[in-house]
Amino acid sequence: MLLATLLCSLVAGFVLAFAVVVMPGIKTLSDREFIRAFQVMDGIIQNNQPIFVLVWVGSIVSLVASVVLGIGQLEGAERWLIISAVFAYLLVVQLPTFTINIPLNNKLQMLNVDDLDETAQKAARMDFEPRWLLWNSIRTTFACLVSSLLIILLLRL
Repeated sequence: MLLATLLCSLVAGFVLAFAVVVMPGIKTLSDREFIRAFQVMDGIIQNNQPIFVLVWVGSIVSLVASVVLGIGQLEGAERWLIISAVFAYLLVVQLPTFTINIPLNNKLQMLNVDDLDETAQKAARMDFEPRWLLWNSIRTTFACLVSSLLIILLLRL
């Protein structure tokens, strides 16, 4: 449970950093610079940066293990907290990551900005940025909520 709380909180911090620092920071760049900056950052993640993979995948595995191991031992509010946390994390943090954010990232990764004129660069950015930002905001909110639920649960145990 402690490991799940730590790793889920690190994921929450990661998506929060993108929401409040990274994306606002690159928002002011030209379309070409924005696409390249995002491609470079995402490229580090997509090349299986080991600490990132450990934290991201570890958060899922440890939270699922915690609910499987803890569901029989927890009662009342504690059981409700762990069930709420795992469903929120899987359905509103991880599912959008794998079904929306990563496919948008992959689509952007496939672009060669040097082959695109300014109109195509603008279109590519507009196809990416608003939807990515919306879903990152949603998963950030819920990742922080899950971390809060897990901390509350730990304090109650």
